[in-house]
Amino acid sequence: MTGKFDNWNDRDIGDVIDAYPMAAIAAHDGDFHMTDMPVLLERNADGRPTALLGHLPRHAPIYPVLNKDSRCLLSFHGPSAYISPAMAGKSDWAPTWNFVVVRIAAEIAFSDELTDEALVRTVAHMEQNEQTPWTIDSLGPRYAKLRSGVIGFRARILSISARFKLGQDESDETFSHILGALKDDALVRWMKRMRDRA
Repeated sequence: MTGKFDNWNDRDIGDVIDAYPMAAIAAHDGDFHMTDMPVLLERNADGRPTALLGHLPRHAPIYPVLNKDSRCLLSFHGPSAYISPAMAGKSDWAPTWNFVVVRIAAEIAFSDELTDEALVRTVAHMEQNEQTPWTIDSLGPRYAKLRSGVIGFRARILSISARFKLGQDESDETFSHILGALKDDALVRWMKRMRDRA
């Protein structure tokens, strides 16, 4: 059964990861291992998430762990903010936290043949809104040296879970009061977007 905070769709997932591609990547081999890297979401023609593309430093402690057991969890954090009673305009209202988080369980496959693709596409994604986008070609001969320290990967998506906790039981008046007090435009947009989801 779909709950109040997990009534999301594929477009919601894609929009979060596109805007907040820095993922916490976690693996386990008796000990917990985690690293943070930018990761891109790949979709099929219908917009359904199919895989994740990224790269890891070869010296990262998580790299040999994932070579032994390819299963991992990637966590993407969207906008978030503490919501105080003052922001709600109600002293008898309990504080809360509004946030967006997407978690993807995946099987990761490393390949040096993916390294260039992962690096070029990641840079292009991050530079897409720049007036004069920077490209990897600008590195010249330095690129080969920097490239040798990382390896590309594609991760097959096993499952997706998400929480879009962007409001609870606020009246329209209280909700509007919170929106007016927030300084995070992205959070405001997401709150408005998810407000009418049943």
